[in-house]
Amino acid sequence: MKNHKIVTYAAMSALALSFIVVGCDRQVSSEKSSTTSSDGTVKTKDNTVTKSPDGTTTKTDETKKTTPPPNP
Repeated sequence: MKNHKIVTYAAMSALALSFIVVGCDRQVSSEKSSTTSSDGTVKTKDNTVTKSPDGTTTKTDETKKTTPPPNP
């Protein structure tokens, strides 16, 4: 029974340590821009670059288009 507790505590410690060592992604750069056309349509662009702890870089491009409601 005593060995069972030691093994359980060791496994829990190893799991907790792995979460601490892995870390999180770090945001390297972020750029937002928006343009409005003559009909009221708004285009928004969001570009984000993140770097993970293992050294890989990820670029995310997001574009949104919002049109105004029609006038009665």
